[in-house]
Amino acid sequence: MEKMSYLCHMIKEILTALMTLTVLTACHEYEEHKTVICIPVYGQSLALGEEAVRITDLDSLAVYASGRIVTENLDHRFGYFDNNTTYHLAKKLIHYHKRSFELTIYSMAKVLADSTGSDTLICIFPGGQGTTPIASLQKGSVPYQHFLESVKTAYDLAKERGWDFTMPALCWMQGESDVADSTTTDYRALLLQFYRDINHDVRQITKQQEDVEFICYQTNPETWSPHFDPLAYHSREVIVPQTLLELVRDSAAFHASGPLYPYHFVREAIHIDAAGHRAHGRLVARAALDVMHSRKVRRGLLPLHASHTANRVVVTFNVPCRPLVLDTIQVRRAAHYGFSVVTKDHRDIAEDVILSDSCVHIICSESADSCRIRYAINGEQGKIGQAHGPRGNLRDVEGNWCWQFDMPL
Repeated sequence: MEKMSYLCHMIKEILTALMTLTVLTACHEYEEHKTVICIPVYGQSLALGEEAVRITDLDSLAVYASGRIVTENLDHRFGYFDNNTTYHLAKKLIHYHKRSFELTIYSMAKVLADSTGSDTLICIFPGGQGTTPIASLQKGSVPYQHFLESVKTAYDLAKERGWDFTMPALCWMQGESDVADSTTTDYRALLLQFYRDINHDVRQITKQQEDVEFICYQTNPETWSPHFDPLAYHSREVIVPQTLLELVRDSAAFHASGPLYPYHFVREAIHIDAAGHRAHGRLVARAALDVMHSRKVRRGLLPLHASHTANRVVVTFNVPCRPLVLDTIQVRRAAHYGFSVVTKDHRDIAEDVILSDSCVHIICSESADSCRIRYAINGEQGKIGQAHGPRGNLRDVEGNWCWQFDMPL
C-alpha cells in the first residue's frame, strides 16, 4: 500500500508539473516582458546552508513580491539541491525537504526584490559541494558543470518567454577546507582562475557584455586547523582569509559582503546558523545593488595601510560609514579587541587600543619594528564564531564588521 501511495503521489506531481508547463507554454506569448537578474551562490557547505535549520518559509518565499523570486527553473520550488540531476528532480517531485537548509541568497533575494520593479525577476540557486577544497570546484569538476547547467536552464527558459536575462554577480562562499587543512594550495591563483573561467563560460551562455562580478565573504575557521598558533610569525591558516581581503580591496571584480566571525556557529563548528545566513544575505544584497547600478565598488571595513613610530602602530581603514565602534555585545570581547602585534620571536606586544576617526592606534610594550599587525587571528582551538572563535570587536555604525587581516610592519 505504501508503494502504491508513493507511486500515485509521484504520478500526481508529474501531471501537475506537465499541466503547469503546458499553461506557461501556451500563455507566455502574452506575458508582460520581464528581466531576469540571476545572482546564485557557489562554494562549499556554507554556500549550501549545511546545518542551518531553515527559518524561511518556502511557501511565503514563493509569493514574496508577487512571486518575483524564482529558481533556475523560473519556478518557486525552493529548497532542493543535488549535483546529481536525477536525484535533484526526484527531490522536487516528492517534496523532499530533509536537507533543505537556510541559504544566504534567500534574504538577499528579498532585498533585491524590494529594490527592483515589478518587471524584474530575481533568480537564485545554490551550487558547489560540501567539504571540498577550491581545487576540486574548478572548471571540469562535477559541481562546476552542474552549476553551468543551472545557469543555462534559467537562461533558456527566459529566452523561450522572450525575456531578458543577465547574471551580474555570483556570491562566493568557499575556503573552509583550504584553511582547516593548511594545504600548500595557491588559493589566490586558483580563485582568480575560477573567476576567469566562470566569467567566460557564463557570458558564453547568456551573451551578456558585462562581466560577472564576485561578492565575497571572509571565512574564519583558523582554529579548526590542528596546527594553528595565533602567535606564529608566519601562519598558513590566515592565507585564505587574507587572500579574500586583498582581492576585495584591490580588484574591481571582487566586492565585499563581510567576515563571518560576528555570527553564531552551530556547535561553534564550521557552519553559521540561520540567523547568520539572513544577516549575511543582507550584506550580499548591498553589494549586489552596487553591482547592478554601477555604483562605487563596495570594499567593506578593511585596513588600507599600517605604519609605526617606536611603540605606536597606526592602522588606517576604509570605513563605509563612520565612526568606528568597538562592539563587545554582538561579539564577545577579545583581548585588545582582537588586535595583536606579533614579534619575530612569537610574542604579542599589544597593550592598548585607541580609536581615532578612520584609524586605530595600538600602543605596544616595546618597539614594533619588524612585527606583524593582526586582527581577529585568535580564539580557542576547535571553536569558531562570535563567542570563542577567531574574532574582533571593530565595526562601523552601519554594521560592517572589520575584515580579519595579517599585515607586516
